Parts: sequence; C-alpha cells; structure tokens
Amino acid sequence: MSCDDITPRGKMVGSKFIFPIRIYYEDTDAGGVVYYANYLRFAERTRTEFLRHLGFGNQQEILEKDRFAFMVRHVEADYRAPAVLDDLLTITCEMIEQKGATATLLQEIKRGEDVLVEVKVKAVYVNLEKRRPMRMPCDLIEKMKVLP
Repeated sequence: MSCDDITPRGKMVGSKFIFPIRIYYEDTDAGGVVYYANYLRFAERTRTEFLRHLGFGNQQEILEKDRFAFMVRHVEADYRAPAVLDDLLTITCEMIEQKGATATLLQEIKRGEDVLVEVKVKAVYVNLEKRRPMRMPCDLIEKMKVLP
C-alpha cells in the first residue's frame, strides 16, 4: 500500500468539517497542558485536511501547476479551557464568510461537547507567481460554501 492509498481522517457534517486529534506528550508544556501555540497547529492541520477532503489534496501539484495557496492574514484565538495529555479532541472547520479573495473560517477545538478554543482565521487566496491576492475560483467557493 502506498501513502496515496491512505484516506485522510475527518468528515463533513452539514457545512462543518470535523477532524480528530489525540494529545501526545510532545503537545504539552511543563504544566502538563497543551501549549497554547499548538492549538494553532491543530487548526492549520484541520484546514489542510478540509481542503484535501474537498478534492484539493495534492498540495505539491497545486503549488507546481496551479501556483496558488491560501495564506493566513489574520487569526483570533479565544482560549477557554486547557486540553491535557491523552485527550481526544475534535476540531471543526467551517467557512462563515467569503468575499473575493478572502475566506473567513471558524474553527472550534472541542473535548466532547466542551469548546476549549475558538479560532477565527481570515485566509487570502494568493497567486504565488505574482504574490498577489486573486479571486477564489467558483468551484472552490461552491465546495466551501456555507450550507443552508
């Protein structure tokens, strides 16, 4: 079996992509809780798997052929409660707004039903050759669109 045969974890529920993450020792700080910056890593990983789930999975091909990428422009994180070693978390990702070249994504990092961290990310769709924002393609917008 090649790495290409392995399907990514995660699933869509309505307009939300849900991705599980287990907390390992390396994720924690000296106090035994998840280091605050790691929540941003978990959110990034979930956004990547969300795009992969939507059919934009071959990142290398996209970078070489299409020459576009999402770049984070702004992040807000609201830390409400800590995660600890061996917790199983679910991270959601949902597009809540789209305008031209930007998408605003709401992500919740949860343990069970409890929201530990809420992350709001504004990402810009960028042409890598020109290093300029460009309007997101209609097919990508449709796939990411908030469902009624």
